[in-house]
Amino acid sequence: MIEYNRYSWWKTAFSFRGTALPRAGWRVLTCVLYALLVQATFELGSDLQLYDEQRFLGIDPVGHAVVGSLLGFLIVFRMNSSNNRYWEGRSHWGQLINSSRNLVRFGCEYGERGSTLSRLVAGYVISLRRSLHGQRDTEEVDVYLPAELCEQVSRFGNIPTGVTSAISHWIGEQYRKGKLDSMQVRHMEDQLSKMVDAQGGCEKIQKTPLPFIYVAMIKQLILAYLITLPLVLCERCGWWSPVLMFVVSLALLGMEEASVEIEDPFGSDGNCLDLEALTLTIARDAGQLALFKPVFICDDQHD
Repeated sequence: MIEYNRYSWWKTAFSFRGTALPRAGWRVLTCVLYALLVQATFELGSDLQLYDEQRFLGIDPVGHAVVGSLLGFLIVFRMNSSNNRYWEGRSHWGQLINSSRNLVRFGCEYGERGSTLSRLVAGYVISLRRSLHGQRDTEEVDVYLPAELCEQVSRFGNIPTGVTSAISHWIGEQYRKGKLDSMQVRHMEDQLSKMVDAQGGCEKIQKTPLPFIYVAMIKQLILAYLITLPLVLCERCGWWSPVLMFVVSLALLGMEEASVEIEDPFGSDGNCLDLEALTLTIARDAGQLALFKPVFICDDQHD
């Protein structure tokens, strides 16, 4: 995720990294060159009197404007859908942060070997982050989990699921030792279930893209609109038509590319969620909760 100053208008407006320009730049340039070719053909044909300058192809600009309005509505809907997926992904990771804090805090207070629970939780979120990045290994997880457990969870089709099973086993072990009662076990399992629910929500977002028929239709309409746009502008705007083509193509292709980039918020692009920072937050808080030994000052001592 790119950090920026939301109050710096000019710096943001003239940014290049993290914008749609690197992705859509070549297509925008192709559109401008195409508009120059159409305009040159129109001017040459007019000079040679090959056709009536006022009736080049007879494309009605009103109909073209209606299509443009429809296309703008579809792209805005596309951007809203992608933004909803992005925010939903961030909400799921917010739930992971909150539930992991509650789980470790409660376990360290009422159970024993709270450091083991904190390492299990840290290993879980790291394995989830690597799973969302398409990596099926325990390369970073082995820092927090013992080798035997890493070997066991690596046999799971979904490694984070294997780690949650180990966390449940830790809770059950505390119950069998009498450290936790049934109500406390239920509370901890509720927090763990919220973490699993958040994991499922992230996997749903990642594995369920927008329907292909809808995405393809938008791309086809953008292509058809941009191909016909210079034919409408050439006889009305003259050599300004390539400039207008640049602005319109940048707007349409840029918004469409922005939607594609944030559709999967767990990717490695500049505008995706910084999962490394989020997992570091959980691992840090879990470790600090396990080591925390509060010192209380009694009223009589203070007096």
